[in-house]
Amino acid sequence: MDRDAFTLMADAERDHWWFRGRRFFIERMIQRLSLPPAANVLDAGCGSGGNLALLSGLGTLHGFEYDAEARAVAETLGLGKIAAGALPDGIPFGDTRFDLIGLFDVLEHLAEPVPSLEALRLRLQDGGALVLTVPALPWLWGPHDVVHNHYRRYTASTLRAHLTAAGYEVEYLSYMNLLLLPLAVAQRLKERLFGYRVEALTPSPFINNLLYRIWRLERAWIPQRRLTLGLSLLAVARPAR
Repeated sequence: MDRDAFTLMADAERDHWWFRGRRFFIERMIQRLSLPPAANVLDAGCGSGGNLALLSGLGTLHGFEYDAEARAVAETLGLGKIAAGALPDGIPFGDTRFDLIGLFDVLEHLAEPVPSLEALRLRLQDGGALVLTVPALPWLWGPHDVVHNHYRRYTASTLRAHLTAAGYEVEYLSYMNLLLLPLAVAQRLKERLFGYRVEALTPSPFINNLLYRIWRLERAWIPQRRLTLGLSLLAVARPAR
């Protein structure tokens, strides 16, 4: 990832409407999984640790991250065991197996998505769950994706195909962030007309809170039902039997 983009993202992870909204729906999804009381949890590609606080209350928390700068920030939080690691062939923590693995906006950064998903499947306990998010809608591809070193944006069918090829059964798969899709389309058009630059991510407190509240309205659908369009995809998958 571009260093300027990384720094801005790390600074924004706590308060920015997008990160807050994503955590809100991830938490709602996890609450439906009936995890054991002291679950073994892995945050795969934990970045600078924006999701560690959410996961830390579930049991024993592990996280790994390839980028040394991001990993150093995550370590300062003091939440769980953080180690260097990479997908598909560099998952740390020995033979530890996990009840829950989180893969939050990581898969789009990987050149080998199916082998990476398969490697994570082999680290799940029997009945364990993978919860993941990815950016959606390839037609929204733009400079933002290039700056953040994305290989792809997903459709629901492509994500399902990758999970199935990696040996999973897809338990839940839905788009999310539909209500703010028009805003994203307008932003992409602006970038194409006037160019793209890395700039401070968090808008004014009023706008930031408004966007967060708009996204939260989708709790009427997610995770009880499914949306057929949106800026992101949210999925739960378990090893196929």
